[in-house]
Amino acid sequence: MATGLQIPERLLKRLSDLGIRDHQLVEKFIAGSGPGGQKINKTASCVSLRHIPTNIEIQCQSERSQTQNRIIARERLCEQIEAYRKKIRLERGRETARVRFQKRKPSPGSKARKRRAKQFRSDKKGSRKGVSKDD
Repeated sequence: MATGLQIPERLLKRLSDLGIRDHQLVEKFIAGSGPGGQKINKTASCVSLRHIPTNIEIQCQSERSQTQNRIIARERLCEQIEAYRKKIRLERGRETARVRFQKRKPSPGSKARKRRAKQFRSDKKGSRKGVSKDD
């Protein structure tokens, strides 16, 4: 996948299963920040990885080694994409369930409840009509 990077086989398989190709990734190296002193602040060991189709961006600075951070960033990207796809599947499932629920026929009990509620409302409004104003 990436030039000069030894990616573990399990990660390569995971990336290929998700359909992530090297040309879909934008990789930037940023000078780190936070605890770690001058060494962290001078070297560009922080990795920013962006997946273009989903626009998911991952930043990794958990290790001092840029190579390790590149691998960890790819692993985190896989996790994010899996979570994103799971969320989409759930939303589609909810949408189909909602449509199915809307298309179903009302049950006889539901119809009877609606009729009783309408009759009650009709009786309530009908009782108001008998009142007249005498001047």
